[in-house]
Amino acid sequence: NCMGKTAKLVISIVICLLAGFLGSLFTTPAIPTWYAGLIKPVFSPPNYLFAPVWTTLYILMGISLYIVWGKKKDQKVKEALKLFAIQLFLNTIWSPIFFGAKNLFLALIIIIFMWIFILKTIHAFAKVDKKASYLLYPYIAWVSFASILNFSVWFLNR
Repeated sequence: NCMGKTAKLVISIVICLLAGFLGSLFTTPAIPTWYAGLIKPVFSPPNYLFAPVWTTLYILMGISLYIVWGKKKDQKVKEALKLFAIQLFLNTIWSPIFFGAKNLFLALIIIIFMWIFILKTIHAFAKVDKKASYLLYPYIAWVSFASILNFSVWFLNR
């Protein structure tokens, strides 16, 4: 029914936005203080860019999740949802480790695993619904850039 589908879509997007919100609790206070004092590479984007980019990515992730969640629950769907949950967990813990614990190296390890699990999720989602996997392409592209940025910030401040 339409109401059930709408609720599933909203829940899917909110789950992803919640990951971002939890991260922002650690990120927001650290940006003008600790992060401002770090040496950053020349390609580091301005701070104001991160919130709209991540919000857009979380919404795309939520729509992607909704598409796969709405499919018949077979082994492919279960595996895809499990991989999505793993990458979202890694996404959620990255900010508390980078901005909260200020552990740039551990954050780098986590973002590398996140990237791997995003790629695994894309492959698993593609087996269920191609459109759902395409919606994750901007996400892996941004996390690829964020991984290079994380490495560079760690390298320049070690």
